[in-house]
Amino acid sequence: MDKIVQIELWGIRIDEPIVTLTDLLVSFLCFLYFYKMAKSHKKGKVFTYFKYYFLIMGLATTFGGLIGHAFYYEFSKAWKLVGWIISMFAIMLIERGAIEHTRIVLNKKYVKIMGIVNIIEFLIFLGLVLFTLDFFYVQLHSGYGLMFVVFTIEALLLYKTKNEASKYIMAGIGFAALSALAFATKFNIHEWFNFLCLSHVMMAVATIYMYGGVKRIKINEGKVKEKV
Repeated sequence: MDKIVQIELWGIRIDEPIVTLTDLLVSFLCFLYFYKMAKSHKKGKVFTYFKYYFLIMGLATTFGGLIGHAFYYEFSKAWKLVGWIISMFAIMLIERGAIEHTRIVLNKKYVKIMGIVNIIEFLIFLGLVLFTLDFFYVQLHSGYGLMFVVFTIEALLLYKTKNEASKYIMAGIGFAALSALAFATKFNIHEWFNFLCLSHVMMAVATIYMYGGVKRIKINEGKVKEKV
C-alpha cells in the first residue's frame, strides 16, 4: 500500500493534503454554482434539480475531502458510506434534471415513466451499496447515471434541437468520464499529486462545463426552452 502523505498545521495532522484541496475545489465550485442559481430566482423542475445537484455534490465532496481523506484517521470506514450515499443522491438529481430537460421534445407521459425508472434505479444501487459496502457500486451508479442517462438524453436533445445547453452538459460528462478514467488507472504524476488529485481536477472542469450548460437553459412560464 502506498504511503499516505501527511502534513501538520498548528499541531493538527492532515492526511493527503492535495487530495483534500482538490476535493474541496470541486466543493467550492458546486457551492458557488448553487448560490448563483439560487440568486437567479428561476423557476421550474429542471432548474431545481440541477440547482440541488450542485448543493448535494458540494456536500458530498466536502465530506469526502475532510472525512474521507484529511481526517480519516479519526473515523471508521463506515463514515465513508455517508459520503458515498450523499454523492449517489447528487447523481440521482442530475439524472432527474436531464429527464426534465427532455420535456422540450418528449410527451410528459414518457418523462414521467423515466422519472419512475430513475427512482427504481437509485433504490437498486443504494441497496447494493448498503448490502456490500463496496465503493464499486457507487462508481457504477455514477457511470450509469452520467454516461447512460444524462449523456444519452443530452445527445438526443442536441440531435433534435441543436441547443447549446446540451453541448456544454455533454462536455461536462466527457470530463467526468476522464475523471473516472484517472481513478480507474491509478495514474500517479507525483506522490503529492496522485490519481485522486487528477480525478478531482477533471471533476472540477466537468462541474464548470455542466454549469455552463445549465445556465443556458431558459425557463419560461413552466416550459423549457433554449437560448439561441
